[in-house]
Amino acid sequence: MRLKMSENNYPLEDRDRDRLPPILTHSLDRGPKLPFSSYGSFISTLNHKRESGGHSLSTQLLLPAVRQVRELPPICPDVRQKQRISIDVLPPEVKARFASDPIIPIRTKTAKEFQEDIEKATISGDWKQVHDFYLTTFDSFLELNAAFKKEANAPYNTIEDSGINTKFVNAVYDALLHTPPDTQKSVLKGIINSLLREWKGPRTKDDLRAYFILVQNPQYTSTATYVIYAHLLRQIAALAEADHHFLMHWFKKLSQKRFKQLVERLQFFITTRLFPAKPEELPPMAKCSWWIPSATKVLSLLNAANSISSPPIIPFSDFYNLTLDHIDFMEDYQTWQAHGNSNRFSFCQFPFILSTVVKKAIIQRDSEQQMISMARQTLVDKVSRRQRVDMSLLFLNIKVRRLQLVSDSLDELSRKRADLKKKLKVTFVGEAGLDMGGLTKEWFLLLIRQIFHTDYGMFTYVKDSQCHWFSSWKCDNCSEFRLVGALMGLAVYNSITLDIRFPPCVYKKLLTPPIMPCDPDAPVGMATLTLDDLQQIMPDLAHGLGELLSYEGNVEEDFYTTFQVFQEELGIVKSYNLKPGGDKIPVTNQNRKEYVQLYIDFLLNKSIYRQFAAFYHGFHSVCASNALMLLRPEEVEILVCGSPNLDMSSLQRVAQYEGYSKTDPTVRAFWDVVLAFPLELQKRLLHFTTGSDRVPVGGMADLNFKISKIDVSTDWLPVSHTCFNQICLPPYKSKKELRQKLTIAISNAEGFGLE
Repeated sequence: MRLKMSENNYPLEDRDRDRLPPILTHSLDRGPKLPFSSYGSFISTLNHKRESGGHSLSTQLLLPAVRQVRELPPICPDVRQKQRISIDVLPPEVKARFASDPIIPIRTKTAKEFQEDIEKATISGDWKQVHDFYLTTFDSFLELNAAFKKEANAPYNTIEDSGINTKFVNAVYDALLHTPPDTQKSVLKGIINSLLREWKGPRTKDDLRAYFILVQNPQYTSTATYVIYAHLLRQIAALAEADHHFLMHWFKKLSQKRFKQLVERLQFFITTRLFPAKPEELPPMAKCSWWIPSATKVLSLLNAANSISSPPIIPFSDFYNLTLDHIDFMEDYQTWQAHGNSNRFSFCQFPFILSTVVKKAIIQRDSEQQMISMARQTLVDKVSRRQRVDMSLLFLNIKVRRLQLVSDSLDELSRKRADLKKKLKVTFVGEAGLDMGGLTKEWFLLLIRQIFHTDYGMFTYVKDSQCHWFSSWKCDNCSEFRLVGALMGLAVYNSITLDIRFPPCVYKKLLTPPIMPCDPDAPVGMATLTLDDLQQIMPDLAHGLGELLSYEGNVEEDFYTTFQVFQEELGIVKSYNLKPGGDKIPVTNQNRKEYVQLYIDFLLNKSIYRQFAAFYHGFHSVCASNALMLLRPEEVEILVCGSPNLDMSSLQRVAQYEGYSKTDPTVRAFWDVVLAFPLELQKRLLHFTTGSDRVPVGGMADLNFKISKIDVSTDWLPVSHTCFNQICLPPYKSKKELRQKLTIAISNAEGFGLE
């Protein structure tokens, strides 16, 4: 159906008036006009508003009608059961044959001819030929296929090839925003006509191709087009699972630049709907509560495409919508807890869009609620028994002796398992002082250093990969591994960054499964790991296994190995069969993949199962929360160890001073030196001052970094108090002297200069 437009660009037919509101003529010129110059400037404006006294916003305020509308099903409806969103092979019934495509008209214009038309129009000012091309091409889904399909009536029914001439599509869209306004408006009118078509039966592959082309339209950067964009997203989100499967794989084939533009366009659409700069430009939220769910579900297709790409097209953090950091998500989280992935939309259904800051806040708030509940129950029990109420019951009180640090800590945490979700307070026996945070951090630092020391034997340090791994022979007392897991959980809940160097696969195993099973004998930590995971721990062995897989000769005769492996434990070499009778099964060209996978599973799962199971249960005894299902393994690592991305300029802006001011010559010289340091020395400085070379989830501001004056001779080196993130500087007389003394201190900081 062709839709006739009035002078004011409103649909003339009443039955369509409510379905697609009009194209607004303003802001449709030779380039998009945004309410903010960039996504970053929008976030900066929002930060400024919050800092000037604004409070965090509730999703109830922002999405008033989202619970009253019938929502579209999520892209991955079983995320609560899955460890991580994955793309599985579709069952045969989903791969049913599609309706046959209608005959597509033949269009012969090529990308080169189109670009020549654009060049001629730019020089002559006569855009008629270009205008006619856009008018015809975007008139219907059939015409889109006629223009951009490689072969008009070829089926192209595979996920690997969309059948679209991508270079031609890119050329047409790159030129669109530089065409006259009436040409741009004709494209939008054509899209409206296409979206208003009455659909009968399932979508054809050509329909999917049309959606794939239309969603890449750069005009959607303008808020004047948001009504049309929203309807397009709604139709894409409502497609069948099989259709989503095809679109996802087609998105995967886009260039990084085009893919990222799609993600940013969707993110800005969500942001603008939540926080419109000019609310009058958009329909009332009550009438378009489906906008955000539809956009988020389409964004999840792109996230899925990114997840199955190796390597990923863009970093997973590019899917974070940072404006959501300003919303109180506990109501959204509770909705997700109560309703799961039903038709009731919540952002927690799509955790990829939530930053680590939001997820940490949810975990901590969830923990606080559990803490309050436990503390309240303890108080009620005391009062009901007419016993004296001690306010220390509100805390997890740990008392340890420095000389028996590990054994005392293990005893305390074992005896007080019921209190692990309370606020942590640490006391060193025989030492006066209240724990205002410093003693807690010192306890973590000393305990981690002692446990991870190679002489202690719980973990081995792999020099090639510079990480720690579980000792396969240290299994006589797994309670110590449980202690390490509990320490990591306590660190997350008490906002302590630990200086731990585990490989990434440890965090995959910690989320396998993400919720601790009720059955204590249920297997845990048995993640499906690959050669890439082994590469991050034992690179030499991974390289050797990789050569075995790619060897072109006779594996059985040349390698002469079996499904039996050997490990040295306390000086004794022991043999293990990777499968029953493995010592008698030779490795051949046909079974070498099985051998490598079983070997990896043995090294990273089975050989350390008892140790890791204890470690897993220790961590989850503290972090027993459904919020863990929102996390990626990389995000768990950031919560425990902090982010490796340093920004010393941000640290300078939030630094505090004691005895100095930020204008003192010593302080100015300090920052000149630090900002000029190479990254490695900057990391050493951070480690020297805080005990870790990583940044907390909340950024440099959460470090509470302090520079203090120490009235001693300038012959002294700087001193740090890692428990308080404090560095003490003598009043050095020159920048050269300060650089020399600071470099010596931070380069020899292990066991020196730390208090």
